[in-house]
Amino acid sequence: MTKSLRVLFVGDVVGQPGMTIFQRWIPKLKEKYALDAVIVNGENSNKTGKGIIPKAIDFFKHNGASVITTGNHVWEQRDVYMSLNQRDDIIRPANYPPGCPGKGHTFFYINEIPIAVINLMGRVFTRDPLDCPFRTVESLLTFIHTKTNIIFVDFHAEATSEKNAMGIYLDGKVSGVFGTHTHVQTADERILPDGTGFITDAGSCGPLYSVIGMQHDVILQRFLTYPRAGKFVVQTQGPVIFSGVWVQVSTETGKAEKIERVYFVDDTISSAMHPAELA
Repeated sequence: MTKSLRVLFVGDVVGQPGMTIFQRWIPKLKEKYALDAVIVNGENSNKTGKGIIPKAIDFFKHNGASVITTGNHVWEQRDVYMSLNQRDDIIRPANYPPGCPGKGHTFFYINEIPIAVINLMGRVFTRDPLDCPFRTVESLLTFIHTKTNIIFVDFHAEATSEKNAMGIYLDGKVSGVFGTHTHVQTADERILPDGTGFITDAGSCGPLYSVIGMQHDVILQRFLTYPRAGKFVVQTQGPVIFSGVWVQVSTETGKAEKIERVYFVDDTISSAMHPAELA
């Protein structure tokens, strides 16, 4: 039996630039780090930078992802609602109210070993009507622990304090807690005292010279003059960053043995190279 597994978690993929760098680098990263699986947050992968469409789910799967997690922007593209209900490879935050499309956790297998993935949404600085993520995950774990001890959590939250609190709360109960949502990678990856791999925010895959993936002109005008000056548009020119974190987990204990950030810039990607099928 395999004694350990290596899983890469990829931060929020933003628009077509993010899709392109994911497609280009995942095969290389699998080889470099001897990865067994990839989990990716795809809630911003639509060309508008908000939401995800069914074609993008297939794109991620075709290019090496086992599970796609999301966040508050998952509701932006209504075309994905049926996929959320019917597929097991895409999940939305578990603490949205009952009746929302989709589910908040799923399982996949590596060499017949079950792996669980949970998606949660933070409540600090957010407006959505959310249940408590701490109580939600505790309830889910009662069931999931009967199936596997290898569990990864994508905590999609705004506040670093809430993300840190979740990491401490889940230490020893899950294999990894990875923050998402802010699109800015934090330099605090670590294994917590009871064996949970943690990073406050995994970062994003998207344009480097931007404001969290968007063209800066409209955003700067909004900061300077306040009125909603125009529509946010994904930056499609210039270098693209790849951000994520990989963790090595014991298959016997479910505890993290090693964690490492992944961050680099690809300055060879241009708008002409974006995936045609998602244009």
